[in-house]
Amino acid sequence: MNPIVYAIPVFFILMALEWLIARARGHSAYQAADAITSVSLGTVSQLAGVFTRVFSLGIYTLAHEYFRIFDLPVDSLVVWIAALIAYDFFYYWQHRLGHEVNVLWAAHVVHHQSEHFNLSTALRQTSSGFLFGWVFYLPMALAGVPPLVFAVVALIDLLYQYWIHTEQIGRLGWFDRVFASPSNHRVHHGVNDLYVDRNYGGILILWDRLFGTFQEERDEEPVRYGTRAPLRSWNPLWANLDTYVGLAQDSWRARRWRDKLRVWIARPGWRPADVAERFPKPAFRIEDWQRFDPPLSAAGKLYCGLQFALAVALGTLFLATVDLQQRALALTQAALLVATLWSIGNLLEARRNARLIEGVRLLALPLVAWLSGRWLGPMPDLLPWAALGYALLSLIALPFLGSGARHPHAPTALA
Repeated sequence: MNPIVYAIPVFFILMALEWLIARARGHSAYQAADAITSVSLGTVSQLAGVFTRVFSLGIYTLAHEYFRIFDLPVDSLVVWIAALIAYDFFYYWQHRLGHEVNVLWAAHVVHHQSEHFNLSTALRQTSSGFLFGWVFYLPMALAGVPPLVFAVVALIDLLYQYWIHTEQIGRLGWFDRVFASPSNHRVHHGVNDLYVDRNYGGILILWDRLFGTFQEERDEEPVRYGTRAPLRSWNPLWANLDTYVGLAQDSWRARRWRDKLRVWIARPGWRPADVAERFPKPAFRIEDWQRFDPPLSAAGKLYCGLQFALAVALGTLFLATVDLQQRALALTQAALLVATLWSIGNLLEARRNARLIEGVRLLALPLVAWLSGRWLGPMPDLLPWAALGYALLSLIALPFLGSGARHPHAPTALA
């Protein structure tokens, strides 16, 4: 079973605790639509990982099997500690280059798109990181780190970073000087000139101090979160595709072949001169920073919240049982879950066609439930009927969500 399944309840308990602490302090730590989008992106990432993990881990395993230099024992504590430190070192470089190379930023940008900073932001993960992320860890395979050790230390490094995504923990003295911490990581998510492209460390901030990318958080410079080219959408599919589409457009429009290729490997923000002249984009100004928050009716918020809660529950169940499913059926279930989160994103933006898309999704739900057979185990015969009843109740509620009026700043793609 995917070990993330066991962590999901802990994630939500800590998010609830963070919300309560912020509320007691008179702060607003969460914006509902933003948090839903962040968790949706985490869910889509995990669903995609079911089908792509074999790619990255498979390459690592093959490299270890045929090209390793040393035979490192899996039962050695020294190997485990060294592997964790090595993984964090290579993570630093993957993370840093993810901010310095356009095609890598196109994957990593998903994690930075939220204009809030809370524990839900930690779950905002890319679905395309498998394309190039594996390259950075091949030295560990060549050194002989067993695949099991690699997989576990990678999970430890990932889970450690959950707790540092919060504004409710202040500075921690000596800890901030050695480890990645909430204060250090708030800096990393900032778009301020002082903070941008700093503090890449996963567990250890020592890498940043060693390689000159460390920046301390300053009281006189409040962190502004997000990206310098704001997404301005709650759509989890568009969040994953936005930067790729922009790069492809610039590459297509560039007149010189050198520029067509350079677009993909240049630093984020670089554009061919002829493209920038014909298709200008506004320069980023910190004074213009504002959070994306399109209006939504109370009924719409309630409906989206309920549908989202069900999607997360079914997504968790899917991750727990996917190894028992036929591949075609698992792909169908995953596609419906992704479609659900996409549809919720459209509803959160009150798009004109959002209710039509949601209606089509609801009609597909009983069919997928019927195809799923024993997915829920104890009551397979009742599952299609329960799905049909749920779909009908949801369809009845749709007309009461209010008229769709697309927010003027929302993108038009995938709507």
